Amino acid sequence: MDDLILNLDFSAPESRPKKKPGNQKHQSFVRRRRELERRGVLRQKQLPAAPGGPRRAPGRGSGRSGGGPGKPRSGRPRSCPKENGPAAAPRCTPDSQNGHTGTSRTKGKARGAARDSAKAVGAPPASQKGSAGTGAPASSKGKARGAARGTPTAGGAPPAPTKLVAIDCEMVGTGPGGRTSSLARCSIVTYEGDVVYDQYVRPEAPIVDYRTRWSGIRRQHMARAVPFRTAQQQVLRILAGKVVVGHAIHNDFKALQYSHPKALTRDTAQIPLLNRRAGFPENTAISLKRLTKALLNQDIQVGKSGHSSVEDARATMELYKVVEEEWEQHLRQNLKQK
Repeated sequence: MDDLILNLDFSAPESRPKKKPGNQKHQSFVRRRRELERRGVLRQKQLPAAPGGPRRAPGRGSGRSGGGPGKPRSGRPRSCPKENGPAAAPRCTPDSQNGHTGTSRTKGKARGAARDSAKAVGAPPASQKGSAGTGAPASSKGKARGAARGTPTAGGAPPAPTKLVAIDCEMVGTGPGGRTSSLARCSIVTYEGDVVYDQYVRPEAPIVDYRTRWSGIRRQHMARAVPFRTAQQQVLRILAGKVVVGHAIHNDFKALQYSHPKALTRDTAQIPLLNRRAGFPENTAISLKRLTKALLNQDIQVGKSGHSSVEDARATMELYKVVEEEWEQHLRQNLKQK
């Protein structure tokens, strides 16, 4: 039997040359991507597969269809896909092959940090700020009675009167038999009741009847009275452009020989709301004394010394305040209907 000769070579096999990891351009790209990942701009799962590693399934971020590293894309940004509908905001997704795509994510982080800092200091969100950018809601400002008037109402109605005054006059008798009522005292008060004018007035005609029981005027008052024409000019200068409140105010204007605009006149003797609240017939003229007692529980025009025009003017203004809002709203509605 022939001998079987085996030729075995136990020497170490020659080492095969290692495959180059890739071209120089690809290596530079990988280094740049790793640097961005180290800075936290890109996530690690977005890095391309290392040469010789497991192949990735072909997709948007892969190079060629074979799944290899492929040729890197250029630095030109990928356009954002359009969302459905015109109101949807376009959104760009990072590209696994481009280094510029981390910019959109960093901007989003910056915006989120700005919102968090605004909440920390208590700043209101932009959606709650007013159209002028002040952020102060209009409804937070209350209505100051008699001072902050003239601001337009929420319903677009005409603005409320800017200034109000109340007037009351005392008359004496002149002419044949003292039947002509002439101005002998005029008092004007503000919305708060402060006196802005109070003067005794000397009529142009001789006084026949002082009517002291009602007017409170006596002979000695005429010694320091101002002439009628002077007083008339002073009073009309105060009433100009203001809303004038009075009780049976047509008598006061007649004594002043003056006619005030009807739109700026408030006569408490002709406001049905006052009579209704006081329990009187609406279409009946009730005296100032009775209305003041019924609605304000105050006694005026008492005693034998006569009336005080300052006291009557203040009482008239207080009666107007009782129905001010409702009465002004009623007047605005009538103005709209016309």
